[in-house]
Amino acid sequence: MNATPTRWRFFRAGGFDQVRLDTAAELLAISELDQKLWVALSCPVKGIEFDARTLSFVDSDADGHVRAPELLNAVSWASARLSDPEVLSARLAGVPLGAIRDDDDEGRSIAAAARTLVAELGRGADDDVISVEEASKAQASHAARALAAWEASGSKVRLLGDATEAAYVSLLAVTGKIEDYFVRCRLAAFDGRAGEALNASEDAFKALAPTALQADAEAIATLPLARVTAAMALPLVAGINPAWASRIATLRDAIVTPLLGARDALSEADWQSLKDWLAPYAAWVAAKPDPGAEGEGVRELEKLARYVRDLMPLANNFVAFKDFYTRQGKATFQVGTLYLDGRSCELCVVVNDSAKHAALATLARICLIYCECVRGAEKMTIAAAFTAGDSDQLMIGRNGVFYDRRGNDWDATIVKIVDHPISLRQAFWSPYKRLARMVAEQLQKIAASKAKEAEDKLVVGAMQAGTKVATAAPGKPAAPAQPPFDVGKFAGIFAAIGLAVGAIGTALASVLTGMLALKWWQMPLAVVGLMLLVSGPAVILAWFKLRSRNLGPILDANGWAINARACINIPFGTSLTQLAQLPANSERTLADPYAQKEAPWRLYLVIAAIVFGALVWFFR
Repeated sequence: MNATPTRWRFFRAGGFDQVRLDTAAELLAISELDQKLWVALSCPVKGIEFDARTLSFVDSDADGHVRAPELLNAVSWASARLSDPEVLSARLAGVPLGAIRDDDDEGRSIAAAARTLVAELGRGADDDVISVEEASKAQASHAARALAAWEASGSKVRLLGDATEAAYVSLLAVTGKIEDYFVRCRLAAFDGRAGEALNASEDAFKALAPTALQADAEAIATLPLARVTAAMALPLVAGINPAWASRIATLRDAIVTPLLGARDALSEADWQSLKDWLAPYAAWVAAKPDPGAEGEGVRELEKLARYVRDLMPLANNFVAFKDFYTRQGKATFQVGTLYLDGRSCELCVVVNDSAKHAALATLARICLIYCECVRGAEKMTIAAAFTAGDSDQLMIGRNGVFYDRRGNDWDATIVKIVDHPISLRQAFWSPYKRLARMVAEQLQKIAASKAKEAEDKLVVGAMQAGTKVATAAPGKPAAPAQPPFDVGKFAGIFAAIGLAVGAIGTALASVLTGMLALKWWQMPLAVVGLMLLVSGPAVILAWFKLRSRNLGPILDANGWAINARACINIPFGTSLTQLAQLPANSERTLADPYAQKEAPWRLYLVIAAIVFGALVWFFR
């Protein structure tokens, strides 16, 4: 009989349906959920705010990405290792001892490691929760126990007590050279001709003669340890290669004399006896436990504790973006908050290459500000989404402060801007702002041109005055006469100016006549209609762009595989960027001692009303 299918619950956010994962049963059943309904199918393990150690356990192939099959495997493994899977949704700091399933070999090893740990902690009840921090320290505890056991077993192999270690080190320092010496001696005993051939040649000594010699020179150290003879006895006092003399002396004092007694030479049999006596100590040293070696069940205990704590939050930032869209917490990709230009931006992601990231992220149709953040010697680059206010004062080089999720503050400087509409209000006023900027720029250009023209005339006038003074001297030819005033030329100029003024006046008169032809209640509607005619196209275009803002390209550019059209509509986007506001119940004093002097608007309004009345009387 088929099992009853899971009754999934969905919530609508971001313009699409997202699955609700609130219970352990829902988490354990995500393998049944069609992956086309998952928000993401892959996420990077770096550049997100989530426990890196937990992600390393989930990322089973260690390729730097957590993918859907790996998350499903993690959920399946946790379910198999728990006798009570409900703890996965209990928001615990770790795994309860009584929830560990111990009816198979792996479970028994995990439970044994857990019981050993709680015993060390002075606890033992089944409802005791082994936290992630405690489970992580279990490895250090296991290594300490193994090291203590190893050190205790070493007392049986220390032939020389505390001096055994030094004796063993002195033996290792010369083992290779002594073995080489005795092999040469055996060859000399085998064939007398080998004796001279295996000793240092005369040419080798001649090569050393012209150089400045040091006892530990490499060329000397490569020579035989002592003179090779068929007697097969290594001298311990005299006749030792100078490069090895100190090490042989240390061997003699540290191990030969204590174990064999005082002697001037060492036979091959004596050498073998020394090695045999220290062989148990050598085996004990080789058996020293690796501090990084994981004890049986210890790693799995830490893994289980982390899964109990982190699998549900991970799924709610992978299968669904619950934390992001419900605003109940920060999503894993939100790395902090940027404060800049009187705003705080909560949608900030880490990027490695702003240019490469922007090439794809611009498809999100969100105004992105890339900032280089510095804190001491640390550096990182973030992309912050501005979703409220305007972009008038956003420019490369402006500084702000970025607070990461741990509360650390970073100096942030804008290095790149991806410009897109931020709000409908900005779009409405943008034509007038552009017109104002254009008029201001033209007026500045005209003023600069006139100023330069005046300066040039002043310079020319000064030069002409100097020329006149010079030509007035006796014997000098007279300066050429100035050309007569050209009345026709100036008449043409004034006629052109008059035509321009007349055209402007005619246009204004036409507009004014049309306005005056309307009834009084139609005039405000005409003004509003004119403003809509100017601002309407910009607002409509911005409205379409703001409705199509998509989180996906921003995360895809960071290595995510977003599987849904994660929209950021106007209301939700506005909530992601907070504007500066005065606190509630605060007092505000409007008297500003440095405020600009106010223009006499009342007088201007009276004059305007009189002029308007006169025009109405004139035209009617």
